[in-house]
Amino acid sequence: MWDTLILNPMTNLLLLLYQFFFHNFALSVAVFTIITRLITLPFTMQQQRSAKAMQELQPELEQMKKKYVNDREKQSQAQMELYRKHKISPLGGCLPMLLTLPIMFGLYQAIMTSLAATPLQLLELSQRLYPFLPGLNQLIPLDNKWLGINLGQPPGATQPWYAYGLIALVVVTGYIQQKMMSPKTAPASQGQNQMAGMTQSMQYTMPLMFGFFALSFAAGLSIYFIISNLVGMLQYWAMDKLGMMGPAKTAVGKTAEPTVAAAPPKQSSPPKPASASKPAATSKPAAAKKRRVKRSA
Repeated sequence: MWDTLILNPMTNLLLLLYQFFFHNFALSVAVFTIITRLITLPFTMQQQRSAKAMQELQPELEQMKKKYVNDREKQSQAQMELYRKHKISPLGGCLPMLLTLPIMFGLYQAIMTSLAATPLQLLELSQRLYPFLPGLNQLIPLDNKWLGINLGQPPGATQPWYAYGLIALVVVTGYIQQKMMSPKTAPASQGQNQMAGMTQSMQYTMPLMFGFFALSFAAGLSIYFIISNLVGMLQYWAMDKLGMMGPAKTAVGKTAEPTVAAAPPKQSSPPKPASASKPAATSKPAAAKKRRVKRSA
């Protein structure tokens, strides 16, 4: 089942790419990596959106833990209800990882199978080729060298010293990718600080783990890790710039501020009536006329 679904298709695809891309096995592995990343792109987008949504829900999850601190059952029910409300799957970030592992191990075996050296390995490789792909058997044996590095062997005494540069690139690109996908701000609460600590730990452990794989397995697998990390960084940057990570949610515990309508234009106020306590000033001729009338009287 493994050979039929994973190993044989990958081996034939690698040889097909080797045939089209100038008999350069390193370039074939790079193109193969880009193809697999494009195939798994929908799952990667789902993973990144789920991670961002879970990050935004952390304050509300912390409030639920405080509210139901002595009742784990109600706490779990409230969390699941919150996930359903926001249409989030807690396991949404695991599927891309589950897809990555068989691709990684399948590619390692496909590299080792394609770079057959002994007569027995060449015979096994010829039995895995699809008959409807003509010309692949004429490519055997493949050129396993790239910049003097044997892509079918791990870095070591038989490899040039700069083969360890591939290991360094695996670790550095993996760290940058993890850094890009990590939260930008450090949370304040205790639970959020624990999650921030776990995220920071993942920034170091994941690149080091893949660096260990690159050190132990064939050098061709290092090219897969490096290209995969670079493509992952490009995908995350593009999704962030294009707004494909999902709309930002209102801060938990705060309602969205109502939009303030534009104030209507001020109407000119009518002239104030003269105060009753202050009689209007009489004109000077009228006052003089009144004084003459009084004198004549």
